[in-house]
Amino acid sequence: MKCPFCGCNETQVKDSRETDDATAIRRRRECPECGQRFTTFERIQLRDLTVVKKNGEKVMFDRDKLARSIYIAVRKRPIAAERVEKIVNSIQRRLESTGETEVTSTQIGELVMEALAALDHVAYIRFASVYRDFREPKDFEEFLETLEKMAKPKGEE
Repeated sequence: MKCPFCGCNETQVKDSRETDDATAIRRRRECPECGQRFTTFERIQLRDLTVVKKNGEKVMFDRDKLARSIYIAVRKRPIAAERVEKIVNSIQRRLESTGETEVTSTQIGELVMEALAALDHVAYIRFASVYRDFREPKDFEEFLETLEKMAKPKGEE
């Protein structure tokens, strides 16, 4: 593993352990040249995924981009980073287990919406406002009305 600080090609593993959800191995490494320490994560990748965007453009699936979009939605909410990592892991596993090499950005967005709806309503609304491209206050009102209808138990309507 190449040192991100000095570029040395040989680094030493000082500690290895599984992540809490056992989907990755966390390794603490040290560079013998500069003495800096850093962390790497080793994950299983079943297949390379290509994301087909709404405009037809194809890009490689970027796990970090998915995580960033969820972190933006949960910013300043009482959500632990481990919960976000579990969501990202779950979404990536679900996409990889479809057997397809291409997934649409819409599929990814819907999986994120589903996960955030179960996690935190404010984060769900934040993500939805970007994902569904809300342009004016009435878009929020209509979305919130739909959300309230979904939250009401049957028979209360």
